[in-house]
Amino acid sequence: MTQPVRLIPLLCPHCQNPIPAQPDEVAWVCTNCQKGLLLDESKGAVPLNIFFHAGLSAGKTGAPFWVTRGRVVFQQRETYRGNEKKAMQAFWAEPRLFAIPAYALPLEEAIALGVKFLQQPLKMEAGKPAPFLPIVVSPQDVHPLAEFIVMSIEAERKDALRQLTFTLSLEPLQCWILPV
Repeated sequence: MTQPVRLIPLLCPHCQNPIPAQPDEVAWVCTNCQKGLLLDESKGAVPLNIFFHAGLSAGKTGAPFWVTRGRVVFQQRETYRGNEKKAMQAFWAEPRLFAIPAYALPLEEAIALGVKFLQQPLKMEAGKPAPFLPIVVSPQDVHPLAEFIVMSIEAERKDALRQLTFTLSLEPLQCWILPV
């Protein structure tokens, strides 16, 4: 027997204001109480802390990112030629700050931007609220995107990567609105 479709009204859990959600959006700021909200498929809108970067320019639209610290542990690295294992180990020796774009971008651009922020991290300083692009990337998509970023960095090394096996552990996510 087929279950009927159940519609969950998107109401702010803080003030019960309706959320004017657009297709594909997964997070918002309530227009009434200014609190952050995340779509939970079973609960509807749940609270989400959204941080605004101090570097956002007045009058400019910021871009949402899922930000987290991640630790990469390599089990195997095979190459066709050369060996940049020492450089790899030095780069990944400490947890790194991942910033995964949470707005609509082609995959190649999202990965390139994630690589850029990983290699040149911003200092995460909170600032004033600002308008931002719609948040359409779900938190569940962050781990696979972070893995793509790790693979991208390692594939760019000069030793002609053949095979790579690693584990990636991520700390809890934060949503940041960053300048781009």
